[in-house]
This record gives sequence, structure tokens and C-alpha cells, in this order.
Amino acid sequence: MSIAIVGAAQGETVSVGPMRMRILEDGGRTEHRLGLVELTIPPHVDGPPQHVHHKHDETFYVISGAPSFTCGTETITAEPGALVAAPIGAPHTFANPGDVPAVLLCTVTPDLYIDYFRQLERLSGDPGGLDPAAVADIMSRYATEVVRPAH
Repeated sequence: MSIAIVGAAQGETVSVGPMRMRILEDGGRTEHRLGLVELTIPPHVDGPPQHVHHKHDETFYVISGAPSFTCGTETITAEPGALVAAPIGAPHTFANPGDVPAVLLCTVTPDLYIDYFRQLERLSGDPGGLDPAAVADIMSRYATEVVRPAH
């Protein structure tokens, strides 16, 4: 076994709607214990519907920009240097309401969700945007479900 280095211009790039992800670790070198992506969210872009993961944790380390994170009915803005953790079962979503791109380093442990991003890219060809029902269907394959808003 040896170390692996992913250079600044390397890694698999996946586009999900207007967002871009650079997959730095898909779990292949960590025995699937860790997935790692660099996520770029353009200005004024909403993220996925609020959802919960049942088999993996996520963290979001803000490199630049000021993305918002929502958990339930609470929304916060995260500044560069902040870490947001979404453990198993915590409802969450993110967005970039700002005027500059937001760049985040995101972990998924274990790496379960990396292939979800790849599957979403296949939906991104629709000019009308991602179909929420199709997104929810793919989420369900990865032990994730959309959280319905409380009325």
C-alpha cells in the first residue's frame, strides 16, 4: 500500500445541475471508509431538497464564499474556515445565496454517497433542471430520503 496524491488539476469532475464536484477520493483507496469531494456552488443557487442520510455522515468545510445550511427550520450562513457536520439522521440542505461562488470540501463516511453524485450527473442533461421525483428516487438507493416540510 502506498499514499496517493490528487493534484490541483486532477480528480474526476461531476456536474450536478449548475454545481460542480471534483471527486478527490471515491473510497477506492480508503477501503470505502471515506469519500471526499470539492464542491463549487455558483452564486444564487439552491442545493438539494432537505434530506436525511441513514447510513453515512457528511461534513462541509467552507473554503470560500458564504453558503447557507438549513437543518429543519433553522438556517445559518457559514463563513470560510467553518465546518458544518451533518450526522446520520440530521435533516439538512445547503445553498449559495451570495454573489460569489462557494467552494466547500465535503466528506462522506463511509463513501456510500459518491456514486449518488455520478448518478445525478446523468439527470443533469434536462434543460428544465433536475426532476425532484427522479432525485428522490436516486436518493432512496443510497439510504437517503427527502424531508417533507412541516405544514
